[in-house]
Amino acid sequence: MEPDLSDVKMESKSGQQKQEEHIPTFTHSEAMNTAQEMLAGLIVNDPLLRDLDPHVTLEEVNSMIALEYGQAMVVNVRRQDNEIVPIVVTQKARVIDLKHAIKRHFTLRQMRTGGSTHISWRYIWKRYWLNFNGEKLTDDNKKLKSYGIRNRDNVVFVKKLREK
Repeated sequence: MEPDLSDVKMESKSGQQKQEEHIPTFTHSEAMNTAQEMLAGLIVNDPLLRDLDPHVTLEEVNSMIALEYGQAMVVNVRRQDNEIVPIVVTQKARVIDLKHAIKRHFTLRQMRTGGSTHISWRYIWKRYWLNFNGEKLTDDNKKLKSYGIRNRDNVVFVKKLREK
């Protein structure tokens, strides 16, 4: 929004005229919305940034930069409904980092689509394993590379079987 210069006053104590501008004031949320709309316009019109969501977060931008520089990799997570979700994690990521990245991805997606933002991740991790080439990712502190997971590899959600 540009300031309205039609309200410029000409005043001075000594009789000389000077310009005094009335600068519009915004609340914090109005300023944030304006800045976000401007960024969204830039992203949509830029050929290099078109694949990003118009309301991209700083974390998503940093992930994309790390991916371009080879500091991160994409792990394709296949859900039970066969939807494949690309998740960006660092090259040195552990299983717990992948789980946190999955959680962030779905929480952000739910907020953007207007769906329910609450997902019980404790329930999800209690009921499902992440599985790579038939091997369950059971140790949260183990690096993805030690399981053999590389860039563009597929990891699958597999329902845990109840042990008797």
